[in-house]
Amino acid sequence: MLVTFQSKATPDVVMLRDLAGYLLGAIGKRLGERGVIVHDEMPAAIARLEATLDDDAKTAEEHGPNFHMTGADSALRTATGLRQRAVPFLDMLRQAQRQDEDILWGL
Repeated sequence: MLVTFQSKATPDVVMLRDLAGYLLGAIGKRLGERGVIVHDEMPAAIARLEATLDDDAKTAEEHGPNFHMTGADSALRTATGLRQRAVPFLDMLRQAQRQDEDILWGL
């Protein structure tokens, strides 16, 4: 299932429900049927998400290049790290902060 994040400051960001739940959890939110990140929460949300991504990068570096790959992944497939998947959401948070806008999901 997909989750669509919307803000007046940016185009929509669409991601898989599991990833959305993880990223929201990293910033202290829960993925419910509907939700909002108000503009006053953006600085803390950005800092928490950046810290989570830094921790993930350190863990991946310690465990090698195949850290994010599962046994079912093909040897020809390139592993995509959490940072690469989270960048559109992080950019959305930053832009919404700059324009004092909220981010909504589940409309």
